[in-house]
This record gives sequence, structure tokens and C-alpha cells, in this order.
Amino acid sequence: MDLLKYFTFSMIISLLGLRGILLNRRNLPIMSMSIESMFLAVNSNFLVFSISLDDMMGQSFASLVPTVAAAESAIGSAIFVMTFRVRGTIAVESRNCIQG
Repeated sequence: MDLLKYFTFSMIISLLGLRGILLNRRNLPIMSMSIESMFLAVNSNFLVFSISLDDMMGQSFASLVPTVAAAESAIGSAIFVMTFRVRGTIAVESRNCIQG
């Protein structure tokens, strides 16, 4: 396949993730999933560049992206649980109350 098709696929996934972040500012789990889809688009670009340039560096970075995504999901889930326990809601409107 042509590289342009892969980059178009990656761009569509990235734009859907950006759309999810911008349109769902009230729903934190949807925003987290949108960030994950943007990670997927970056991971796809790493792999395509690695294959097209015949270099293993992109594939090694692509193996690290799921590790970062898993850590981000774990920390985000812990923040969601603690926020829900303290406030009883994870609504984004109440985030202005967080001051430290």
C-alpha cells in the first residue's frame, strides 16, 4: 500500500481523538479514551516511518507507547476514583474546586 493511505488513516484517528477532547469536555473517561486514540495514531506513524525508512528505531518507540498509555490509564483511573470518593462526582465543572 501507499504511504499516503497509512498517513491518512493516522490523521483520521488523530482528528477523531482531537474532536473527542474538544466536544466532550464534561466527560473525563471519554477525554481519556480520546487521548488513547491519539496515542494510537502516533504509534501508527512510528511504525509506518520505521518500515519506510528501514530503521528499527520507530518500532522500538512503538513498543514503548503502550507502556506510557497503560501508565496514563492507571494514574487517570486512580484520580477518577479518588475524585469520586471525595466529591461524589467526576464532573469536569467541579474541577475549579481543586486547589492546592
